[in-house]
Amino acid sequence: MWLYLLKRLSFMLPMLLGITIVSFTVIHLAPGTPTDMQTTLNPKASLEAQKRLRELYGLDKPLYVQYWDWLSRMAVLDFGLSFSPDRRPVWDKIKERIGITVGINLLAMLIILSVAIPIGVIAACRPHSWFDRATTLFVFFGFAMPTFWLALLLMIFFGVYLDWLPISGLTSLNFAQFPFWQKVQDLAAHLMLPVLVSAFGGLAGMSRYMRGNMLEVIRQDFITTARAKGLPERTVIFKHALRNALLPVITILGLSVPGLIGGSVIFESIFAIPGMGQLFYGAVMARDYPLVMGELVIGAVLTLMGNLLADVGYALVDPRIRTG
Repeated sequence: MWLYLLKRLSFMLPMLLGITIVSFTVIHLAPGTPTDMQTTLNPKASLEAQKRLRELYGLDKPLYVQYWDWLSRMAVLDFGLSFSPDRRPVWDKIKERIGITVGINLLAMLIILSVAIPIGVIAACRPHSWFDRATTLFVFFGFAMPTFWLALLLMIFFGVYLDWLPISGLTSLNFAQFPFWQKVQDLAAHLMLPVLVSAFGGLAGMSRYMRGNMLEVIRQDFITTARAKGLPERTVIFKHALRNALLPVITILGLSVPGLIGGSVIFESIFAIPGMGQLFYGAVMARDYPLVMGELVIGAVLTLMGNLLADVGYALVDPRIRTG
């Protein structure tokens, strides 16, 4: 098992290096530069001022020199300074927001796993029943409904008509004066709609994947043999069938890890949540290269770690992988 993990880890560093090269090149090929964003709307900005800004940011150097300077800083875990007027360190900006985004998405993933897997298993064990038809309708509804439209509907219904839940922000204005348990209640109320919106689409897809995998597994010969031996149906389903059906689900979970940042842009913008998605969108619009690269590196690391976790999950579920 440890040798298997070392082999997987040895491939991560060159892959990360390749991702950074492609990302650095692509963001510099995009139209517009940080100096254009800061001087276009300023009638007093002269060409000399634009030149000094380019020299300040190091944009006057060749692209490969800029990449080497950035990579040299990254080797000591220095993300550099943001191109925004405040010139704050990139890591300080990311550190303020990464916990919010990761927390919301982990809660959403927990809801997806705790609900979608039982739904998929029950629907596969009772195909063409009323429960199976109802969940199929729910899946089509979940795939067809745009995330932003669902968010707006929930905001109108629960926040405006019923006035049960807040519709924006992470906390109330007087959050600091609340006692501890009221702070917890206020934070939970603000997170309820974003977490539900984030989990809805994944819940629909994951339950359908789980149903398809279970249907394929329970039709195989070893399940028939287990039943012929007189094993209880619960043991056949949850001990023999479920472990094999979870393999594709583990892959999907590993691939969903990068969406912790990219998939957060929509609901963080709608609900005005100060998270990584909102920060990334603002950095792209401002052509803030160090901040964009910092978030892309974190996304790449999450992607590679997600793949590694998927491989570890494979090895834990299927002994043939870790012994092969």
